[in-house]
Amino acid sequence: MTVITRYVVEHKGVEKFVTADKKEADQYDKMLDVADNLGEYIQGKGIALEPKVLEDLSIMLSKNKDSLSKLLKGTTAESLLTTETAEVVKIDKKKA
Repeated sequence: MTVITRYVVEHKGVEKFVTADKKEADQYDKMLDVADNLGEYIQGKGIALEPKVLEDLSIMLSKNKDSLSKLLKGTTAESLLTTETAEVVKIDKKKA
């Protein structure tokens, strides 16, 4: 018999992520918490968005918090996107 440990991240009653890695599950859970906080902040500033759009935007911002931080410090979007694209290509070449 094999015992498999799975970590399930549930958010607002919906299963969002399943993994065997506790650290990865904790990181994903934290990202969702940050996304919730961002959504509340955006709504609190009076910006009215459809719930799905608000959720997608908040999750995207949360997943890209490091890039967002660089943008807020003055890095241009163009240079940041160029760097991120180069990193994705580099990762894809390693997988091949």
